[in-house]
Amino acid sequence: METKSNGTAKKETATVKKDVQKQLTKEAIGQTQQVKQAIVSKATIDLVERMQRFEKLRGLATQRERLVQTLNELTKFNYNQGDSASFYIRDSHNLEFKTTNTNLIKLVTTHLQSTLEARKQEIENAIIQFEL
Repeated sequence: METKSNGTAKKETATVKKDVQKQLTKEAIGQTQQVKQAIVSKATIDLVERMQRFEKLRGLATQRERLVQTLNELTKFNYNQGDSASFYIRDSHNLEFKTTNTNLIKLVTTHLQSTLEARKQEIENAIIQFEL
């Protein structure tokens, strides 16, 4: 549009500026929405990964609790066994090994206890080093 002012013709640039501003605003809003969507999807991925890692940590804690319980039961057995004890091992085919030899039972339980203690230490180290 042209208007005369003081005898000279001027182009009206106000509408052009408004159109440019509107376009820039639309683009900025679109970019903001894209950034928000990217942040939301990244947060969702991080949340899922964090929850999976939390479940892994919970699994390690559960393993440790079971090991501690087994070790406590084994310790009670070792201290309360007296002179007579029986040791049984049975496989899936119902084949059975049985002994009442207290020296052999003591040897097996001592080895089992040291193996469980080592495994407990491994799990505790994994828990300590674990990062969410």
